[in-house]
Amino acid sequence: MNTYRGELFLTDDATKISTDTVAKWLMNDAYWAVGRSREVVEDSIEHSYLYGVIDGDGRTIACARVVTDNAVFAWICDVFVDENHRGKGIATWMVGEVVNVWADAGVVRFLIATRDAHELYTRIGFTAVANPDRYMEIDRRT
Repeated sequence: MNTYRGELFLTDDATKISTDTVAKWLMNDAYWAVGRSREVVEDSIEHSYLYGVIDGDGRTIACARVVTDNAVFAWICDVFVDENHRGKGIATWMVGEVVNVWADAGVVRFLIATRDAHELYTRIGFTAVANPDRYMEIDRRT
């Protein structure tokens, strides 16, 4: 997948996405992932689909992962945009394109979680969970 927006392009080509940059963000900057080890970050990438937005200089400036059964369900997670590139619609574009790719592949249900970006994801079509009383979780993060 290569989708362009001006000088930026969104890709799932692992050779173009800086795993070092993504790992740094997740280990140190992303509120939901701070403290993850490098090994856990690498394992999570290996067992999911990683997307990255690359700038004109070849730098990774945003990322997202998709965990999916490749048939009907996809969880979009670890969405992160470099601080210097926020407020430019990059996350909206990136997540929207990722949803479109998987919807074209037949996925009919998407899940995303956020503390503070509800408005952003609403623009793409996400809504609050219709029946939250059906959802349960085990959260063993400390």
